[in-house]
Amino acid sequence: MDEFQPRAVICHCNAIRQGARQVTQFYDRHLAAMGLRTSQYSMLIGLRRLGPISINGLADAMAMDRTTLGRALKPLERDGLVGVGPGPNGRTRALHLTEAGRQRLAEAEPLWRVAQADFEARYGASEAADLCTALARVVRIL
Repeated sequence: MDEFQPRAVICHCNAIRQGARQVTQFYDRHLAAMGLRTSQYSMLIGLRRLGPISINGLADAMAMDRTTLGRALKPLERDGLVGVGPGPNGRTRALHLTEAGRQRLAEAEPLWRVAQADFEARYGASEAADLCTALARVVRIL
C-alpha cells in the first residue's frame, strides 16, 4: 500500500445503521412466527413496563420521534394489542397494553429469548453486553 494514500474514512452513522439493520432482521426472523417485528415487540415491552403512558412519553422512553412511533403503533392498535384511552388529565390520550397484547408478549418472549441466546452465541455474551453499554452511552450523550 502506498504510504501516502489517505486512510478510508468510516462513517460512524452508516456503520451503526448497517449493524442495526442486520440485528433487526436477525431478531425479526426469530419473532416472525408470532407475527411481530422486533420494533413492535419492543413497544409492547415498553408499554408493559411503563403502564399507561402518553405517546410522547413512550416516544421519549424509546428514543423515537412521536410521528414514527404513532405510525408504528397503528398495526398494534388495529390488532387489539394496544389500546388508547383517556390520559391522566382528561385532555391527553394514554396508551396501554391490552390483555391480547399481554398474551402475545407471553407467547413471543420465548422466541425473543432464543434470539438473545443465539445472538450472544454468535457475537459473544461479554461483547454483546459491552455493545449494549456503548450504545446506551450513545443514546445518553446525543
